[in-house]
Amino acid sequence: ALPGHLLRGLLPLLTVFHLERAEHAARRAGLSTQPIWRKLWDDVMKTRPPNSESVTCWRKKFLETFFSNVLHGVLDVSSDWRLNDRHFSPLLHSSPHVSQLTLCNMLQGAVELTAEHNHKVLENLAGSLRILKFQHLLSCDQSIRRSLVLLLHRLIHHGSVSQVSMYSWPVPDTVLLVLILTMSAGFWRSGNALPYHSSPCSLCREEDKAQSQEVSQEGAERGCNAEQEGSGGENQKRSPKEADAHMNSVLSGPRSPPLQNPVCEETSSEVPCGHTTIQDSSSPHSSSEQLSCHPIPRKTRRRLKPAVGRKRRCLRRSRGHYADPEDLYDFVFTVAREDNSGLLDKTRTTEGENTENWTSSSPGSPCTGQAGCKKRGGLAGIFSLKAAHRFRSVSTLELFSIPLTGETCRTLSNLLSSWVSLENLVLSYNGLNANISCILSGLRVLSRHPECRFRVLRVSDMFSHMPCMELVRCILSALPQLHTLSVSFDLKNQLEGSRPEANPSCSEAEIPESCLEVLEIRFPREPLHAAFLLPVLKASKSLQQLSLDSATLPCPQELGLLLEVLKECTPNLKKLSFHDVNLADQQKEVLLLLQDPGLQEITFSFCRLFESSTAEFLSEIINTVKRNSSLKSLKLPGNRLGNHRLVALADIFSEDSSSSLCQLDVSSNCIKPDGLLEFTKKLEGHSQQRGGQLPFTQLRLFQNWLDQDADTAQEALRRLRALCSVVNDAWDSSQAFADYISVM
Repeated sequence: ALPGHLLRGLLPLLTVFHLERAEHAARRAGLSTQPIWRKLWDDVMKTRPPNSESVTCWRKKFLETFFSNVLHGVLDVSSDWRLNDRHFSPLLHSSPHVSQLTLCNMLQGAVELTAEHNHKVLENLAGSLRILKFQHLLSCDQSIRRSLVLLLHRLIHHGSVSQVSMYSWPVPDTVLLVLILTMSAGFWRSGNALPYHSSPCSLCREEDKAQSQEVSQEGAERGCNAEQEGSGGENQKRSPKEADAHMNSVLSGPRSPPLQNPVCEETSSEVPCGHTTIQDSSSPHSSSEQLSCHPIPRKTRRRLKPAVGRKRRCLRRSRGHYADPEDLYDFVFTVAREDNSGLLDKTRTTEGENTENWTSSSPGSPCTGQAGCKKRGGLAGIFSLKAAHRFRSVSTLELFSIPLTGETCRTLSNLLSSWVSLENLVLSYNGLNANISCILSGLRVLSRHPECRFRVLRVSDMFSHMPCMELVRCILSALPQLHTLSVSFDLKNQLEGSRPEANPSCSEAEIPESCLEVLEIRFPREPLHAAFLLPVLKASKSLQQLSLDSATLPCPQELGLLLEVLKECTPNLKKLSFHDVNLADQQKEVLLLLQDPGLQEITFSFCRLFESSTAEFLSEIINTVKRNSSLKSLKLPGNRLGNHRLVALADIFSEDSSSSLCQLDVSSNCIKPDGLLEFTKKLEGHSQQRGGQLPFTQLRLFQNWLDQDADTAQEALRRLRALCSVVNDAWDSSQAFADYISVM
């Protein structure tokens, strides 16, 4: 209730505890606490946060980082008087502001968060945390894995975590990796290792109780109705099998049934890769938009319909799964060290039925190189998942720099096949090679699920197992519902001759119409043939963004052919990007692209545009852009513009221009402070001629030589910021030049 002027003077004197409590009062008084939180960051963290320009709330930024630093023991709260308050519990009071958290090394953070004294902290995180990251993990003992199981169960299965990311794990602990993947997919075997002496967990128990009451009530109502209608005799007409199933559904109560090997269902014989998969419950609770904490009830389970009239014999299942007290981590630990052949159910097929794999030519089957995935279970195995319950799962999975063995890929493929809530999958530098076929086989099965939400796939690696365009065609053939596809490789192959030849069945097969909107391809210095890209573009009528990186043009006419293909096949294309593609001799095609009325953003990044050009070419570029009213963004990083070409580009915004260009990127173009100042002055003149109505809103200047004359650079930047937003960095050009010389 303090007056605004008193509150303004009081806020900087408050501890973090009282500043947090005064937030609402300050807001009511029209006061912003952002400068105070920013100063707290500078004083306590003593580092400049990455992308500080994009920080919208310093209060959240500070408290989230503060939570992480305290949890990992890298910040002493007694180091600053504003943190040292007897009313202030660091983890408890900052946890509601934590939306992403990173656990690393020996998972000490998981042990701390699952300790009984941090019960309230964990409850807060269950409501606020959206992104859970693991980085630089090390092998850990069983007690730490136990804590991790509890943490994942609370934050994913009964929480709000929608993304799990793992980074930099050169020698992954297979048991730990499979455990994280399995629980991220929503699987868990409850047992006697739960916190606070509760088994099963308190939330599971409450849900079980509520669902048991519902089942009992429904059973009573059915019994009453049956008695009133005199239908008691109909129960006797049930077959023994139906009666047994009915009794089993009542006795099993609220808990979801064990996940079944799909060979027990009526499945298609065209399951790629020949390996068994998990048939997921078709429940809206699995979607990322409405992710429920509840296990999926039995009544929502659906069966895959048989394809081409073939069925597989059902394997008899044990009914004793619920009595097993083992936890998932114990089970994975055991299975990972035993021979898969002794643990996995054998897939029985009807007599004469052929096993299919990725090299099959059945309709719609994805294709691969010479190596497909074998008909074997994954590391965790079908058997380990049969006894697991299905809970809420995440919608985004990211694996960066984590080697995945064939066994781990089969396990991941098995999980992916029923992961209906999954929308985004990022696999980066995992050494997949031929195992990419196994991953795609699981995704292909997933894509057939009626509630599949999978839309984004990003695959990048050091070596490519097959030509990039062949892989793109295989992926789109298997996953026509993809909206975004990114394929990136650094090198063609690890050893000369190790990569298989192009698969004819893949190259010749027609690609079904896809929903693709974004396509990004980074070629490992492969030739870019328009003929190979043509089938992909024909199937992608909805394509809005295309990025081609590190490709080589086999002949000067190839780019012209590509432009014809783009014009014919992609009427909705809005963004086109070329990176590290030599366009020095493609001046005519560059001008054609710049005058395309459909494109809103064009990028020529490190394309050597002006390597062999004349002054007339630059003038033609400027005049073409001036006449194009649809182009909003032009990005020219790494093209050796220099000062004189930058100054000339200012004429794009002259009084006689009809350009609507909003963003110009001239990063890495050898621009010096005096050139930037001259560009600014010219831009100011055009602005005055147009009455201050420039469409230009942003200039990007990363990695230019602005440190050579700091005073001139500061004046140019100050005057530029009066006209538009300027995004730059403090780049040391002398050090960069020294680094360049050192590797020559």
